[in-house]
Amino acid sequence: MSSPAEKPVKKVVLAYSGGLDTSIILKWLQTEYGAEVITFTADLGQGEELEPARKKAQLLGIKDENIFIEDLREEFVRDYVFPMFRANTVYEGQYLLGTSIARPLIAKKQIEIARKLGADAVCHGATGKGNDQVRFELGYYGLEPDIRVIAPWREWDFASREALLAFAEQHQIPIAKDKLGEAPFSVDANLLHSSSEGKVLEDPAVEAPEFVYQRTISPEAAPDTPTVITIDFEKGDPVAINDEALSPAALLTKLNQLGHDNGVGRLDLVENRFVGMKSRGVYETPGGTILLAAHRGIESITLDRGAMHLKDELMPKYASLVYNGFWFSPEREMLQAAIDYSQAKVTGRVTVKLYKGNVTVTGRESPYSLYDQELVTFEEGKVAYDHRDAAGFIKLNALRLRVAAKRDQRG
Repeated sequence: MSSPAEKPVKKVVLAYSGGLDTSIILKWLQTEYGAEVITFTADLGQGEELEPARKKAQLLGIKDENIFIEDLREEFVRDYVFPMFRANTVYEGQYLLGTSIARPLIAKKQIEIARKLGADAVCHGATGKGNDQVRFELGYYGLEPDIRVIAPWREWDFASREALLAFAEQHQIPIAKDKLGEAPFSVDANLLHSSSEGKVLEDPAVEAPEFVYQRTISPEAAPDTPTVITIDFEKGDPVAINDEALSPAALLTKLNQLGHDNGVGRLDLVENRFVGMKSRGVYETPGGTILLAAHRGIESITLDRGAMHLKDELMPKYASLVYNGFWFSPEREMLQAAIDYSQAKVTGRVTVKLYKGNVTVTGRESPYSLYDQELVTFEEGKVAYDHRDAAGFIKLNALRLRVAAKRDQRG
Protein backbone atom coordinates (compact mmCIF):
# COMPACT_ATOMS: atom_id res chain seq x y z
CA MET A 1 0.00 0.00 0.00
CA SER A 2 1.03 3.61 -0.55
CA SER A 3 1.97 5.35 2.62
CA PRO A 4 -0.47 8.09 3.64
CA ALA A 5 0.77 11.68 3.55
CA GLU A 6 2.67 12.81 6.61
CA LYS A 7 -0.05 14.90 8.23
CA PRO A 8 -2.51 12.49 9.89
CA VAL A 9 -6.15 12.51 8.82
CA LYS A 10 -8.56 12.40 11.73
CA LYS A 11 -11.95 12.52 9.97
CA VAL A 12 -12.79 11.94 6.32
CA VAL A 13 -16.11 12.34 4.46
CA LEU A 14 -16.43 9.58 1.86
CA ALA A 15 -18.77 9.74 -1.15
CA TYR A 16 -20.30 6.32 -0.50
CA SER A 17 -22.59 4.32 -2.77
CA GLY A 18 -22.70 1.19 -0.65
CA GLY A 19 -21.25 -0.82 -3.52
CA LEU A 20 -18.20 -3.04 -3.38
CA ASP A 21 -15.64 -0.46 -4.51
CA THR A 22 -16.61 2.28 -2.03
CA SER A 23 -16.98 -0.33 0.73
CA ILE A 24 -13.39 -1.40 0.06
CA ILE A 25 -12.37 2.27 0.10
CA LEU A 26 -14.14 2.73 3.44
CA LYS A 27 -12.21 -0.12 5.04
CA TRP A 28 -8.97 1.01 3.35
CA LEU A 29 -9.37 4.49 4.89
CA GLN A 30 -9.77 2.89 8.29
CA THR A 31 -6.78 0.57 7.93
CA GLU A 32 -4.35 2.82 6.05
CA TYR A 33 -5.18 6.22 7.50
CA GLY A 34 -6.63 5.17 10.84
CA ALA A 35 -9.27 7.80 10.19
CA GLU A 36 -12.82 8.14 11.45
CA VAL A 37 -14.94 7.70 8.31
CA ILE A 38 -18.16 9.62 7.65
CA THR A 39 -20.22 8.28 4.75
CA PHE A 40 -22.35 10.41 2.44
CA THR A 41 -24.81 8.76 0.06
CA ALA A 42 -26.76 10.96 -2.36
CA ASP A 43 -30.11 10.05 -3.86
CA LEU A 44 -29.90 11.71 -7.27
CA GLY A 45 -32.60 9.54 -8.79
CA GLN A 46 -30.33 6.66 -9.73
CA GLY A 47 -33.22 4.29 -9.10
CA GLU A 48 -31.53 2.22 -6.38
CA GLU A 49 -32.71 1.54 -2.85
CA LEU A 50 -30.29 3.46 -0.63
CA GLU A 51 -31.11 2.03 2.79
CA PRO A 52 -28.81 -0.98 2.12
CA ALA A 53 -25.96 1.57 2.02
CA ARG A 54 -26.78 2.50 5.62
CA LYS A 55 -26.75 -1.15 6.71
CA LYS A 56 -23.49 -1.79 4.86
CA ALA A 57 -21.85 1.22 6.54
CA GLN A 58 -23.07 0.04 9.94
CA LEU A 59 -21.68 -3.42 9.21
CA LEU A 60 -18.29 -1.83 8.51
CA GLY A 61 -18.30 -0.08 11.87
CA ILE A 62 -19.61 3.37 10.99
CA LYS A 63 -21.61 5.02 13.77
CA ASP A 64 -25.16 6.10 12.97
CA GLU A 65 -24.30 9.77 13.51
CA ASN A 66 -21.61 9.44 10.83
CA ILE A 67 -23.93 8.02 8.16
CA PHE A 68 -25.58 10.60 5.89
CA ILE A 69 -28.16 9.67 3.24
CA GLU A 70 -29.91 12.57 1.54
CA ASP A 71 -32.61 12.85 -1.11
CA LEU A 72 -31.21 15.47 -3.48
CA ARG A 73 -33.48 14.91 -6.47
CA GLU A 74 -35.31 18.23 -6.33
CA GLU A 75 -32.17 20.25 -5.64
CA PHE A 76 -30.31 18.39 -8.39
CA VAL A 77 -32.89 19.16 -11.06
CA ARG A 78 -33.80 22.67 -9.86
CA ASP A 79 -30.32 24.07 -9.19
CA TYR A 80 -28.11 22.08 -11.57
CA VAL A 81 -30.01 20.40 -14.43
CA PHE A 82 -32.43 23.23 -15.23
CA PRO A 83 -29.79 26.01 -15.17
CA MET A 84 -27.68 23.90 -17.54
CA PHE A 85 -30.60 23.33 -19.91
CA ARG A 86 -31.35 27.07 -20.02
CA ALA A 87 -28.09 27.24 -21.99
CA ASN A 88 -29.10 24.33 -24.29
CA THR A 89 -25.88 22.72 -23.14
CA VAL A 90 -24.42 19.97 -25.33
CA TYR A 91 -20.79 18.78 -25.18
CA GLU A 92 -19.13 18.02 -28.51
CA GLY A 93 -22.44 18.38 -30.31
CA GLN A 94 -24.21 15.43 -28.68
CA TYR A 95 -23.60 14.69 -24.98
CA LEU A 96 -26.13 16.17 -22.52
CA LEU A 97 -23.66 15.99 -19.60
CA GLY A 98 -25.67 13.73 -17.30
CA THR A 99 -22.71 12.49 -15.26
CA SER A 100 -20.84 15.80 -15.29
CA ILE A 101 -23.65 17.86 -13.80
CA ALA A 102 -24.13 15.54 -10.79
CA ARG A 103 -20.58 15.80 -9.45
CA PRO A 104 -20.59 19.40 -8.16
CA LEU A 105 -23.68 18.75 -6.02
CA ILE A 106 -22.11 15.67 -4.41
CA ALA A 107 -18.90 17.62 -3.79
CA LYS A 108 -20.88 20.49 -2.26
CA LYS A 109 -22.69 18.19 0.17
CA GLN A 110 -19.44 16.48 1.19
CA ILE A 111 -17.89 19.84 2.02
CA GLU A 112 -20.99 20.88 4.00
CA ILE A 113 -20.77 17.68 6.08
CA ALA A 114 -17.01 18.12 6.54
CA ARG A 115 -17.61 21.62 7.92
CA LYS A 116 -20.44 20.46 10.16
CA LEU A 117 -18.50 17.58 11.70
CA GLY A 118 -15.03 19.11 11.63
CA ALA A 119 -13.60 16.64 9.10
CA ASP A 120 -10.18 17.49 7.70
CA ALA A 121 -10.48 15.43 4.49
CA VAL A 122 -12.89 14.28 1.79
CA CYS A 123 -12.64 11.17 -0.38
CA HIS A 124 -14.11 9.96 -3.69
CA GLY A 125 -13.99 6.66 -5.53
CA ALA A 126 -13.19 7.93 -9.03
CA THR A 127 -10.36 6.24 -10.91
CA GLY A 128 -7.17 7.92 -12.04
CA LYS A 129 -8.04 7.69 -15.74
CA GLY A 130 -11.40 9.44 -15.87
CA ASN A 131 -13.00 12.86 -15.68
CA ASP A 132 -14.80 12.38 -12.37
CA GLN A 133 -11.66 12.69 -10.24
CA VAL A 134 -11.18 16.16 -11.74
CA ARG A 135 -14.83 17.17 -11.29
CA PHE A 136 -14.97 16.07 -7.65
CA GLU A 137 -11.70 17.68 -6.70
CA LEU A 138 -12.25 20.98 -8.51
CA GLY A 139 -15.57 21.11 -6.66
CA TYR A 140 -13.91 20.44 -3.30
CA TYR A 141 -11.19 23.02 -3.80
CA GLY A 142 -13.59 25.60 -5.23
CA LEU A 143 -15.63 25.46 -2.02
CA GLU A 144 -12.96 24.69 0.62
CA PRO A 145 -9.49 25.64 -0.70
CA ASP A 146 -7.48 23.96 2.05
CA ILE A 147 -9.41 20.68 2.27
CA ARG A 148 -7.38 17.48 2.15
CA VAL A 149 -8.44 15.23 -0.75
CA ILE A 150 -7.91 11.46 -0.68
CA ALA A 151 -8.16 9.63 -4.02
CA PRO A 152 -7.59 5.92 -3.25
CA TRP A 153 -7.33 4.80 -6.88
CA ARG A 154 -4.29 7.08 -7.25
CA GLU A 155 -2.75 5.95 -3.95
CA TRP A 156 -3.24 2.28 -3.29
CA ASP A 157 -1.24 -0.62 -4.74
CA PHE A 158 -4.09 -2.96 -5.71
CA ALA A 159 -2.95 -4.18 -9.12
CA SER A 160 -6.02 -6.20 -10.11
CA ARG A 161 -9.67 -6.87 -9.37
CA GLU A 162 -8.57 -10.11 -7.70
CA ALA A 163 -6.46 -8.10 -5.24
CA LEU A 164 -9.47 -5.92 -4.42
CA LEU A 165 -11.66 -8.98 -3.85
CA ALA A 166 -8.97 -10.55 -1.67
CA PHE A 167 -8.89 -7.38 0.47
CA ALA A 168 -12.68 -7.52 0.73
CA GLU A 169 -12.61 -11.16 1.86
CA GLN A 170 -9.80 -10.47 4.33
CA HIS A 171 -11.86 -7.71 5.97
CA GLN A 172 -15.20 -9.54 5.73
CA ILE A 173 -16.74 -7.06 3.31
CA PRO A 174 -19.82 -8.74 1.76
CA ILE A 175 -19.37 -9.50 -1.93
CA ALA A 176 -22.53 -9.91 -4.01
CA LYS A 177 -22.45 -13.00 -6.22
CA ASP A 178 -22.70 -10.92 -9.38
CA LYS A 179 -19.59 -9.02 -8.29
CA LEU A 180 -17.38 -12.09 -8.23
CA GLY A 181 -17.11 -12.16 -12.01
CA GLU A 182 -16.17 -9.41 -14.41
CA ALA A 183 -18.99 -6.91 -14.89
CA PRO A 184 -19.75 -6.43 -18.61
CA PHE A 185 -19.57 -2.62 -18.33
CA SER A 186 -19.44 0.24 -15.83
CA VAL A 187 -22.65 2.16 -15.05
CA ASP A 188 -23.41 5.60 -13.62
CA ALA A 189 -26.99 6.81 -13.25
CA ASN A 190 -29.04 9.70 -11.93
CA LEU A 191 -32.38 11.33 -12.69
CA LEU A 192 -31.02 12.96 -15.84
CA HIS A 193 -29.33 9.98 -17.47
CA SER A 194 -27.53 6.68 -17.31
CA SER A 195 -24.08 6.04 -18.77
CA SER A 196 -22.42 2.76 -19.65
CA GLU A 197 -18.70 2.54 -20.35
CA GLY A 198 -15.81 0.10 -20.48
CA LYS A 199 -15.22 -3.58 -21.17
CA VAL A 200 -17.79 -4.82 -23.68
CA LEU A 201 -18.08 -1.24 -25.01
CA GLU A 202 -14.38 -0.48 -25.39
CA ASP A 203 -14.21 -1.29 -29.12
CA PRO A 204 -15.85 1.69 -30.86
CA ALA A 205 -16.32 -0.33 -34.05
CA VAL A 206 -18.68 -2.82 -32.40
CA GLU A 207 -22.35 -1.98 -31.90
CA ALA A 208 -23.45 -1.87 -28.27
CA PRO A 209 -25.55 -4.92 -27.38
CA GLU A 210 -29.19 -4.26 -26.55
CA PHE A 211 -28.75 -5.38 -22.91
CA VAL A 212 -26.60 -2.27 -22.30
CA TYR A 213 -29.65 -0.01 -22.51
CA GLN A 214 -31.54 0.53 -19.26
CA ARG A 215 -33.56 3.73 -19.58
CA THR A 216 -35.15 3.28 -23.01
CA ILE A 217 -36.79 0.68 -25.19
CA SER A 218 -35.38 0.43 -28.69
CA PRO A 219 -36.91 2.76 -31.28
CA GLU A 220 -37.87 -0.34 -33.31
CA ALA A 221 -39.92 -1.63 -30.37
CA ALA A 222 -41.59 1.73 -29.68
CA PRO A 223 -45.31 2.20 -30.44
CA ASP A 224 -46.45 2.73 -34.04
CA THR A 225 -48.60 5.65 -32.88
CA PRO A 226 -46.95 8.98 -31.95
CA THR A 227 -47.25 10.42 -28.44
CA VAL A 228 -48.10 14.14 -28.44
CA ILE A 229 -47.51 16.25 -25.33
CA THR A 230 -47.40 19.90 -24.33
CA ILE A 231 -44.69 21.40 -22.09
CA ASP A 232 -45.18 24.77 -20.41
CA PHE A 233 -42.18 27.00 -19.65
CA GLU A 234 -41.70 29.91 -17.28
CA LYS A 235 -38.52 31.97 -17.61
CA GLY A 236 -36.73 29.15 -19.39
CA ASP A 237 -37.66 26.32 -17.03
CA PRO A 238 -40.33 23.66 -17.68
CA VAL A 239 -43.17 23.81 -15.16
CA ALA A 240 -45.98 21.61 -16.52
CA ILE A 241 -46.72 18.69 -18.84
CA ASN A 242 -50.16 18.43 -20.46
CA ASP A 243 -51.46 21.19 -18.15
CA GLU A 244 -50.27 19.35 -15.01
CA ALA A 245 -47.98 21.50 -12.85
CA LEU A 246 -45.04 19.45 -11.55
CA SER A 247 -42.01 19.97 -9.34
CA PRO A 248 -38.64 19.91 -11.17
CA ALA A 249 -37.82 16.30 -10.19
CA ALA A 250 -41.36 15.07 -10.85
CA LEU A 251 -41.39 16.76 -14.25
CA LEU A 252 -38.09 15.22 -15.32
CA THR A 253 -39.26 11.83 -14.04
CA LYS A 254 -42.38 12.08 -16.22
CA LEU A 255 -40.36 13.14 -19.26
CA ASN A 256 -38.05 10.18 -18.64
CA GLN A 257 -41.00 7.80 -18.75
CA LEU A 258 -42.37 9.37 -21.93
CA GLY A 259 -38.94 9.16 -23.50
CA HIS A 260 -38.45 5.57 -22.37
CA ASP A 261 -41.78 4.51 -23.87
CA ASN A 262 -40.93 6.04 -27.26
CA GLY A 263 -37.29 4.97 -27.56
CA VAL A 264 -36.03 8.55 -27.16
CA GLY A 265 -32.62 9.61 -25.88
CA ARG A 266 -30.07 6.96 -26.88
CA LEU A 267 -26.54 8.08 -27.72
CA ASP A 268 -23.47 6.05 -28.67
CA LEU A 269 -20.55 8.47 -28.42
CA VAL A 270 -16.77 8.64 -28.62
CA GLU A 271 -15.81 11.70 -26.61
CA ASN A 272 -12.66 13.57 -25.63
CA ARG A 273 -12.01 13.30 -21.92
CA PHE A 274 -10.51 16.26 -20.08
CA VAL A 275 -7.55 14.12 -19.00
CA GLY A 276 -6.55 13.65 -22.64
CA MET A 277 -7.83 10.29 -23.89
CA LYS A 278 -10.83 9.36 -25.96
CA SER A 279 -13.52 7.09 -24.53
CA ARG A 280 -16.61 5.40 -25.89
CA GLY A 281 -19.82 5.57 -23.88
CA VAL A 282 -23.46 4.69 -24.31
CA TYR A 283 -25.71 7.32 -22.80
CA GLU A 284 -29.45 7.41 -22.25
CA THR A 285 -31.08 10.76 -21.56
CA PRO A 286 -34.75 10.31 -22.45
CA GLY A 287 -36.27 13.25 -20.56
CA GLY A 288 -33.34 15.54 -21.25
CA THR A 289 -33.54 14.92 -24.98
CA ILE A 290 -37.21 15.95 -25.00
CA LEU A 291 -36.48 18.96 -22.78
CA LEU A 292 -33.67 20.23 -25.01
CA ALA A 293 -35.85 20.15 -28.12
CA ALA A 294 -38.78 21.79 -26.33
CA HIS A 295 -36.62 24.52 -24.80
CA ARG A 296 -35.13 25.41 -28.15
CA GLY A 297 -38.68 25.45 -29.50
CA ILE A 298 -39.94 28.04 -27.02
CA GLU A 299 -36.76 30.11 -27.44
CA SER A 300 -37.30 30.18 -31.21
CA ILE A 301 -40.30 32.51 -30.82
CA THR A 302 -39.31 34.43 -27.68
CA LEU A 303 -35.60 35.21 -28.09
CA ASP A 304 -34.28 38.02 -30.26
CA ARG A 305 -31.96 36.83 -33.04
CA GLY A 306 -28.89 38.52 -31.59
CA ALA A 307 -29.49 37.10 -28.12
CA MET A 308 -30.15 33.62 -29.51
CA HIS A 309 -27.03 33.59 -31.66
CA LEU A 310 -24.86 34.91 -28.83
CA LYS A 311 -26.22 32.16 -26.56
CA ASP A 312 -25.30 29.59 -29.19
CA GLU A 313 -21.78 31.00 -29.35
CA LEU A 314 -21.39 30.92 -25.56
CA MET A 315 -22.84 27.43 -25.15
CA PRO A 316 -19.76 25.36 -26.17
CA LYS A 317 -17.66 27.24 -23.60
CA TYR A 318 -20.33 26.68 -20.95
CA ALA A 319 -20.51 22.98 -21.89
CA SER A 320 -16.75 22.57 -21.58
CA LEU A 321 -16.77 24.20 -18.15
CA VAL A 322 -19.44 21.76 -16.93
CA TYR A 323 -17.77 18.75 -18.54
CA ASN A 324 -14.34 19.64 -17.14
CA GLY A 325 -15.59 20.24 -13.60
CA PHE A 326 -15.57 24.04 -13.35
CA TRP A 327 -19.14 24.43 -12.09
CA PHE A 328 -18.02 26.59 -9.16
CA SER A 329 -15.71 28.76 -11.29
CA PRO A 330 -16.29 32.51 -11.72
CA GLU A 331 -16.47 32.17 -15.49
CA ARG A 332 -19.29 29.60 -15.31
CA GLU A 333 -21.18 31.88 -12.94
CA MET A 334 -20.64 34.84 -15.28
CA LEU A 335 -22.00 32.85 -18.22
CA GLN A 336 -24.92 31.65 -16.09
CA ALA A 337 -25.86 35.23 -15.26
CA ALA A 338 -25.95 36.13 -18.97
CA ILE A 339 -27.92 32.99 -19.84
CA ASP A 340 -30.44 33.54 -17.04
CA TYR A 341 -30.92 37.17 -18.13
CA SER A 342 -31.81 35.92 -21.60
CA GLN A 343 -34.59 33.73 -20.21
CA ALA A 344 -36.76 36.51 -18.74
CA LYS A 345 -39.42 36.14 -21.47
CA VAL A 346 -38.85 32.50 -22.41
CA THR A 347 -42.35 31.64 -21.27
CA GLY A 348 -45.06 29.76 -23.12
CA ARG A 349 -46.12 26.36 -24.43
CA VAL A 350 -44.49 23.90 -26.79
CA THR A 351 -46.21 20.94 -28.44
CA VAL A 352 -43.93 17.95 -28.98
CA LYS A 353 -44.44 14.73 -30.92
CA LEU A 354 -42.51 11.62 -29.78
CA TYR A 355 -42.21 8.79 -32.28
CA LYS A 356 -39.75 5.89 -32.48
CA GLY A 357 -36.74 7.69 -31.08
CA ASN A 358 -37.55 11.06 -32.61
CA VAL A 359 -38.56 14.30 -30.87
CA THR A 360 -40.32 16.82 -33.10
CA VAL A 361 -41.54 20.25 -32.03
CA THR A 362 -44.86 20.79 -33.81
CA GLY A 363 -46.20 23.92 -32.09
CA ARG A 364 -45.04 26.94 -30.08
CA GLU A 365 -46.99 29.76 -28.44
CA SER A 366 -46.08 32.52 -25.99
CA PRO A 367 -47.49 35.80 -24.65
CA TYR A 368 -44.00 37.19 -25.38
CA SER A 369 -43.72 35.85 -28.91
CA LEU A 370 -41.64 37.87 -31.38
CA TYR A 371 -43.17 36.00 -34.29
CA ASP A 372 -45.32 38.44 -36.29
CA GLN A 373 -47.49 36.60 -38.77
CA GLU A 374 -48.42 39.78 -40.65
CA LEU A 375 -44.74 40.58 -41.19
CA VAL A 376 -43.74 37.16 -42.51
CA THR A 377 -46.83 36.37 -44.58
CA PHE A 378 -46.39 36.05 -48.35
CA GLU A 379 -49.72 37.82 -48.69
CA GLU A 380 -50.01 41.60 -48.45
CA GLY A 381 -48.64 42.41 -44.99
CA LYS A 382 -48.03 45.37 -42.74
CA VAL A 383 -46.85 48.67 -44.09
CA ALA A 384 -43.99 48.41 -41.55
CA TYR A 385 -42.00 46.33 -44.04
CA ASP A 386 -41.27 47.84 -47.43
CA HIS A 387 -39.78 45.35 -49.89
CA ARG A 388 -37.81 48.14 -51.55
CA ASP A 389 -35.82 48.68 -48.35
CA ALA A 390 -34.10 45.34 -48.93
CA ALA A 391 -32.22 46.70 -51.96
CA GLY A 392 -30.14 49.17 -49.95
CA PHE A 393 -29.65 46.63 -47.16
CA ILE A 394 -28.27 44.09 -49.65
CA LYS A 395 -26.02 46.63 -51.41
CA LEU A 396 -24.47 47.77 -48.13
CA ASN A 397 -23.78 44.17 -47.11
CA ALA A 398 -22.39 43.40 -50.57
CA LEU A 399 -20.04 46.39 -50.62
CA ARG A 400 -16.97 44.60 -49.23
CA LEU A 401 -17.63 41.60 -51.47
CA ARG A 402 -17.77 43.81 -54.56
CA VAL A 403 -14.58 45.64 -53.60
CA ALA A 404 -12.75 42.33 -53.12
CA ALA A 405 -14.13 40.93 -56.40
CA LYS A 406 -12.94 43.99 -58.35
CA ARG A 407 -9.49 43.67 -56.81
CA ASP A 408 -9.32 40.02 -57.85
CA GLN A 409 -10.46 40.87 -61.40
CA ARG A 410 -7.65 43.42 -61.70
CA GLY A 411 -5.19 40.76 -60.56
